[in-house]
Amino acid sequence: MQTRETRPSTDPPAVAPAYNGIDRNAFVFGWTPQAEIWNGRLAMIGFLAYLLWDLAGYSVVRDVLHLVGY
Repeated sequence: MQTRETRPSTDPPAVAPAYNGIDRNAFVFGWTPQAEIWNGRLAMIGFLAYLLWDLAGYSVVRDVLHLVGY
């Protein structure tokens, strides 16, 4: 009786399919999953930029509270 040797596949792993045929990283205008991904990315960049700005001593929140009287 012969046994067949199985070899591991050399094919690259499957990539997640595009959402409705559109690349998930493509910029698409409107209420789409792509827009939400880009919105999140830009929000993270903005938050990091403000954090670095605040650590440098330029705090918008502190300045506003100082003007109000706190």
